[in-house]
Amino acid sequence: MSKLIVASVSPGTSVQDIGRFGAQRYGLVPSGAVDRLAMAAANALLGNPLFAATIELGPLNSVFTAKGGAVRVALTGALRPADVAGSSVAVNTTVTLADGESLNIGVARSGTFGYLAIEGGVRGEPMFGSLAVNARAGLGSPYPRPLQAGDELLVATASATTEKRIELPSPGEGPIRVVMGPQDDEFADGKDLFLNSEWKISATSDRMGYRLEGPAIKHLHGHNIVSDGTVNGSIQVPGNGQPIVLMPDRGTSGGYPKIATVISADLGRFGQTQPGMPFRFKAVTMAEAQAAYRAHAELLQSLPSRVHDSNILMLDIKALLNANVAGTAIDAINDATWQAAANS
Repeated sequence: MSKLIVASVSPGTSVQDIGRFGAQRYGLVPSGAVDRLAMAAANALLGNPLFAATIELGPLNSVFTAKGGAVRVALTGALRPADVAGSSVAVNTTVTLADGESLNIGVARSGTFGYLAIEGGVRGEPMFGSLAVNARAGLGSPYPRPLQAGDELLVATASATTEKRIELPSPGEGPIRVVMGPQDDEFADGKDLFLNSEWKISATSDRMGYRLEGPAIKHLHGHNIVSDGTVNGSIQVPGNGQPIVLMPDRGTSGGYPKIATVISADLGRFGQTQPGMPFRFKAVTMAEAQAAYRAHAELLQSLPSRVHDSNILMLDIKALLNANVAGTAIDAINDATWQAAANS
């Protein structure tokens, strides 16, 4: 056995899997990964079950160190720089950390959450059938909270195998698709305002809900309703008229009218939207949402077949900086010196 040590970590980093289901009627929060496709892709790279627990990385820097033996990991999700001892590590590939080596993960350049899967999976004691962390509920394993510097994860020692890469389709651009309702009749002209306006995610958002910034949507009959069930992607409109999109750590019920619901196939793409980036919503029919979900499910199941041996050149950044990549050139302005070293 080996260990993966959390040397430093971005806020918002926690262990997440597919989530816990079957007891929402008792108020049990589902939790789970924000971007299930990225999580599943990381697991596919290592031959793990697709929805096994991974480390969901926040958008800032993190460093993980192997201890007691080699550790093999895969990085997916938000595009960001990463390296081991100066050698670049690409997103959507695996890398093996020798004992004592560290994986340095930089700030997300596009997207919000990254996923770090570990060969053999994260080890812990399931709570209600899942390792997924929900800090507010005190749920999750091996730590029922976000990861902190100094945490240690017990992991399998890396196997001797070829590093892998995975080919994923572009997440696409364009509006986030929604199905209107179930309380869209509470908004009248607010529905057109919702669909025809540009929105941004507030920096105050978290895994419980993404607060949206944009025009205020007015209610017809006030902002309180009899509490009813919610799902991932439910879009509530509280009293200030600024919508909140419910995320995996949401409550299981709520008392604000819900103008629409983000379709399942777009939840991951929506969850990766960075705060301050403008986007729009687009209404689709239930049939269109179901067709998109079936296509998304087929993509998930195809992930193992998309894994190939890696042919990505690993660059030694320190060696490159010390190399004379200009050859024998001495002075870029004076061409009489260009071959001086060769002619001397």
